[in-house]
Amino acid sequence: MLLSLVLHTYSMRYVLPAAVMMGTAPTYMLAWGAWRLLSAVLPARFYREVDDRLYTIYQSMVLFFFENYTGVQVGKMEGIATSVMLCQHSMAASLVIIYGDLPKNKENVIYLSNHQCTVDWIIADMLAIRQNALGHVRYVLKDGLKWLPLYGWYFSQHGGVYVKRSAKFNEKEMREKLRAQMKAETPMYLVIFPEGTRYNPEIPKVIADSQSFAEKEGLAVLKHVLTPRVKATHVAIDTMKDYLDAVYDVTVAYEGTVDHKGQRKLAPSMTEFLSKECPRVHIFIDRIELKDIPEEQMYMRRWLHERFEIKDKLLIEFYDAKDSKRRNKFPGKSVHSKLSLKKSLPSLLFLGGLTASMLLTESGRKLYVKTWIYGTLLGCLWVSIKP
Repeated sequence: MLLSLVLHTYSMRYVLPAAVMMGTAPTYMLAWGAWRLLSAVLPARFYREVDDRLYTIYQSMVLFFFENYTGVQVGKMEGIATSVMLCQHSMAASLVIIYGDLPKNKENVIYLSNHQCTVDWIIADMLAIRQNALGHVRYVLKDGLKWLPLYGWYFSQHGGVYVKRSAKFNEKEMREKLRAQMKAETPMYLVIFPEGTRYNPEIPKVIADSQSFAEKEGLAVLKHVLTPRVKATHVAIDTMKDYLDAVYDVTVAYEGTVDHKGQRKLAPSMTEFLSKECPRVHIFIDRIELKDIPEEQMYMRRWLHERFEIKDKLLIEFYDAKDSKRRNKFPGKSVHSKLSLKKSLPSLLFLGGLTASMLLTESGRKLYVKTWIYGTLLGCLWVSIKP
C-alpha cells in the first residue's frame, strides 16, 4: 500500500508546477499592470523592453519545471544540431533530441511548426531561451484563446495576434498589429502553427477532411501532419520581410505515440510531460533564408505545402521506417548539457516569493483574489473591443 501511495504521489508531480504557474499569474499581472501605467507616457519601445524582461521572468520560471524540475539536459548535436534530455529522476529517462540549424544568437524570426499538443509551446520556449530570446516569443493564436483568464488579455498585450479561420480571417488587422510592433522596434520570435489546429488521431474526421482538401486542390496528401493554411504565414512574412532574419521550420515527433498496430496515438499533454508519462521527443530545425521563400501568396502556398511534405517524410521515416534502427529517431549524435539553474531558479524564487508575501496578509489575499476576478473581467472586455 505504501508503494502504491508513493507511485501515486509521483504520478501527481505535475500538481506543484501547475499550482505555481497558475498561482503566480495574478502577481505577474500586477507587476506588469504597474509598469503599463508607468510607461503610458513613454515611447512604446521602452514599454516593450521591460515587458520582454518581465515575460522572460515568467517563462523562465515555467522552464524551471519543464527542464530543471524534471531533470532536463540540453545539448548540441555535433555540427549544427541540438539535443535535450529530460530525466525523471529515478524513473525511466525521458529524452528530447533536437536536430538542425539553431543559431546561438537571437534573431528576428518566424517559427513554423507542426502542432500536436500544448507541449509544442514549451518547445519553442526551450529553443528561445538558448538564444537569449525568451522574452521575444510571441504567438499567432486561434481567436478563442483570447478569453483565457488573465493570459488571453496579456498574450495580446505582449504582441500576440489572434486570428480567425477561413473566410473570417482579418488580414488587415494582423498587418496593422505587426506594423505597430515593427514601428516600436519590437524583437520578434513569432510562433505560428500553420495547420490551424492540432493533429489529433482521436479525431479522424479532421485528418480525413484535411487529406480530402489536399487531394481536391492537387496537393500532396499528408499522413502525419495536416494540410497547412497559408494566410497567417503569408501575412506575417510579407509584412515583416525587411524586418526578419530568417524563418525557422520546426518538425516535432513524440516517441511512444504509435500503438502496437503502428497507428498514431495522442501526443502527450503538459500534465504528462511533468509526470512519469513523458515520452522521448525529437525536434528537427531548418533555418530558411527569406530570399528562398516566394513572396506571392499563391507561390508561398505551394512552398509551405512542400515544407510540410518534408515534415511528413521525416515523420513517416520516424514512425514507420521498416529498419527498426532508423525508427524513432532523426539522424545525428548528441552532446548533452543542462540548462543552468541561474536561468530559471531566480525567476521561480522571485515570483514565488512575491506571491507568498502577498498571500500572508489579509489585504494581500484580497488584492490577489480581486486581481483574478477583475483582471479576468477587464481582460475579456478589452479583447472583445480591441484586437
